Amino acid sequence: MLRWMEPRIELLWWDGCPSTERALADLRSALREAGVDPASIQLREVTSNEQAERERFPGSPTIRINGRDPFPGDVSIGLSCRIYRTADGRASPTPDPDQLRAAIAREVAA
Repeated sequence: MLRWMEPRIELLWWDGCPSTERALADLRSALREAGVDPASIQLREVTSNEQAERERFPGSPTIRINGRDPFPGDVSIGLSCRIYRTADGRASPTPDPDQLRAAIAREVAA
């Protein structure tokens, strides 16, 4: 018998990021909509450039679903603020909420 498993959700951040709380709120909302317990989010602070290199951390906030970044792109590794692109191409400090919901839906359905 196959058993559905909740996806592994991580939010990686660093202390200098002003967008972490907004990203966390958007992530919690998207997970609730997908029927995934928002309490399952693993918050992981990245505290050094060495850790950023080990983690392949492209800036804060970074969301990973089952170990994968659903928003890959041309990003540098290190302790910095991350820039995302919304569906209409605008720059944003957090993932586009619609794109985030779609990424979670893909993983939950997988």
